[in-house]
Amino acid sequence: MRLIASFLLLFSVLSKAKEHKPNILFIYLDDFGWRDTSYAGSDFYETPNIDKLAKGGMVFSNAYAGAANCAPSRACLLSGQYSPRHKIYNVGTGPRGKSAYRRLIHIPGTNTLSPEIPTWAKAAKEAGYATASIGKWHLSSDPTLHGFDLNIGGSKSGSPPKGYFPPHGKITGLTKIDKNEYLTDTLTSEAIKFINKKSDLPWLLYLTHFAVHTPIQAKNKDKEYFENKPPGKLHKDTIMAAMIKSVDDGVGKIISTLNSLGIKEKTVIIFYSDNGGYGPATSMHPLKGYKGTYYEGGIRVPFFVNWPKVVRSGSKCETPITAVDLYPTICEITGGQINKDHNLDGISLIPLLKEKEIKERSLYWHFPAYLQSYKRYNEQPDPLFRARPCGVIRKGKWKLIEYFEDGRTELFNLDTDISESKNLATDHPEIASSLRSSLSKWRTQIKAPVPTQPNPKFDQEAEQRAINELHKRNRDKK
Repeated sequence: MRLIASFLLLFSVLSKAKEHKPNILFIYLDDFGWRDTSYAGSDFYETPNIDKLAKGGMVFSNAYAGAANCAPSRACLLSGQYSPRHKIYNVGTGPRGKSAYRRLIHIPGTNTLSPEIPTWAKAAKEAGYATASIGKWHLSSDPTLHGFDLNIGGSKSGSPPKGYFPPHGKITGLTKIDKNEYLTDTLTSEAIKFINKKSDLPWLLYLTHFAVHTPIQAKNKDKEYFENKPPGKLHKDTIMAAMIKSVDDGVGKIISTLNSLGIKEKTVIIFYSDNGGYGPATSMHPLKGYKGTYYEGGIRVPFFVNWPKVVRSGSKCETPITAVDLYPTICEITGGQINKDHNLDGISLIPLLKEKEIKERSLYWHFPAYLQSYKRYNEQPDPLFRARPCGVIRKGKWKLIEYFEDGRTELFNLDTDISESKNLATDHPEIASSLRSSLSKWRTQIKAPVPTQPNPKFDQEAEQRAINELHKRNRDKK
């Protein structure tokens, strides 16, 4: 009898332990800009379901992506490491932009996240969670090699190979779909299927939509709705608005599912974007730049956490955070163990979520490559490249960008100049020097490779002609 009683007690304890573990719904959007929600100030896009979640949790106004474009940002998120550790610096490893305009030989890095790098998904799985990656992956051929039990839609592809309507090519799990089904709706349906199947278990769902990445495509009925709506001063692209509506509608369906299963109060919802918005279709104003740039418009992104009974409804946080912080945060939520040999660069956000202060720290970005600019965009900080080889540090209100081509630096006070309109490097040389020294020490510590080899194909005269031509074209349009 004592043995039976002991067994029942142990079973009860284990059941309660499982019951107290919260589910995690991680909604990760692609190219979703800092102001692309109604709660962030969009005067055209409509996101009522996302807004409701944001208002019911904590909104972070100074949240950053791990990088300014897709693959490196996702690698930072999944690994909890800055880019010099996982060595994914760009989308692909080849040179980007015309060779005649590149002054240096870029650092190629790699295009695959090594399965030997532990992820928070692996840690959650080992802690007893059912895990799924539904949507874009972009880091290897198979998310199941990185701790996910289920993969729907994840491959090396960074965008839907055939667009947002079937057929979806060779994307895993998306071959048998109604001919008219929109991809964002498909992924929402798959997410709901997973939640229904795993509702009696603690689960972690990484819902990583392809939306709102190019191609810019949407359902006709949604496009028609926005075509009949007056444009805003900030946003006016009807197809982008329709794409965002599909995401928001899907969020509403998922929340309805959580409520019907009675598990909404047991679910932590994380909402995040991999980088800034797509310049030709949206605006991050007053932020400077867009996806691909290391100005605020390229790396500052929407982020909030909705966690019933833990995170106060309507709370806000202005402390700067970044992608590498999600690893220790998710592990603390799930009880997942962090490998002692795995170098994490972030900190847990749990203290901030409980409205406690943390010690001021620096955030870093490292981009030893090039990213060519948009062909049809006329508000580019650099007419030839969205990003040239550079390093970035933010500490408190100060942000410094150091360019590896010529050693030039830009210093901005983000408290007074969120638009990064005035370079203060010469006005505050002591601050610029201190931040540059910190950035250099960090690169040495993390073994970040810096490009120094001149590009023999660089043509300064051709570069200047191209710049002059683009400036003339822009002037003629005004």
